[in-house]
Amino acid sequence: MPDCVRVRLYHGREPKLYEMRVKGEAPAVGAKVVTRTPRGLELGEVRGTLREVNKSFGEIVRVATGDDLARAHRLREQEESLKWWLRARLRPKLPQVKVLGCSYTLDGGHVVVYYSAEDRVNLGGVVREIARHAGARVEFVARGPRDQAAFLGTMGMCGMESCCSTWMQHFAPATIRMARDQQLPLSPEKISGPCGRLLCCLSYEHPHYKELLAGMPKKNAKVCTPAGVCGKVIKLNPLSGTVDLYTEGGGVVTAPAEGLRPRDKKE
Repeated sequence: MPDCVRVRLYHGREPKLYEMRVKGEAPAVGAKVVTRTPRGLELGEVRGTLREVNKSFGEIVRVATGDDLARAHRLREQEESLKWWLRARLRPKLPQVKVLGCSYTLDGGHVVVYYSAEDRVNLGGVVREIARHAGARVEFVARGPRDQAAFLGTMGMCGMESCCSTWMQHFAPATIRMARDQQLPLSPEKISGPCGRLLCCLSYEHPHYKELLAGMPKKNAKVCTPAGVCGKVIKLNPLSGTVDLYTEGGGVVTAPAEGLRPRDKKE
């Protein structure tokens, strides 16, 4: 197995780390390095120490020099200019295409154009024109709603930068059931992220909620407290270990889940 270190490549704001082979001494964490990937030479930053992995994405060619960093800076300016040119050029021809950004390889010979579109589009008719303007071979990469949020960088409802654009390596599966178990309102505005999909963070605490809910009655179950107060469960409060009961008298009481028993049909 090859010795590798994890490297973050400069593709938008995505935090994805790639395993890069190392020959000789591994660069220090935080070092800027030039890597060779399937797309060519790319600049990245070392984010991990040496380890063995089964498969690598590319290899580290060298620690980045001042010339490498200066060239990368010039290419970032070209990418920004190309992005706005593309948006203006494609708007009348393909208005459904949203250009997110561009990324040149360090030698300037290959540029990746990231875009999003609700439906499949044929971009073959504009590739040659774009290649002439960019002075490089052009590759189009489509991004879905979640990938788009990770690429551009967004703010979550928690007030912090979204997990997908800061540290997440894979999107966490999230379901409506997770929101129900956490007693969250099922309003799309409350449980959706900036990408319009269910919040990834729904999955973070769900195992803990499942553990807490395991010893609690189901919603709508008819139960009685040790004191003889009977009613229907209308809400579960797993963090406090209590339930809200709607009693026969039309009132609502909160009772500890521990000690509740199913209501006898005679009661």
